[in-house]
Amino acid sequence: MRLDKFLKISRLIKRRTLAKEVADQGRITINGNQAKASTNVAVGDELTIQFGQKLITIQVESLRETVRKDEAATLYSVKKEEAVK
Repeated sequence: MRLDKFLKISRLIKRRTLAKEVADQGRITINGNQAKASTNVAVGDELTIQFGQKLITIQVESLRETVRKDEAATLYSVKKEEAVK
């Protein structure tokens, strides 16, 4: 599944176009490598996303095409959350 689509379905980022912009700015890495919006995401991948002054590391738990709002958080688990200095 594409990175921008995963971020939208998991509701980490609200819109796919916004997810694409964040990826294009170089604020997302997958397993330590810089990621583009079209990069494929697999189960077990570790994503690091920079949201403003916060750095969030998550692990992909499952991939699904559609998911209900209350089940979106089951697609990933948060590994760590830290402030960027």
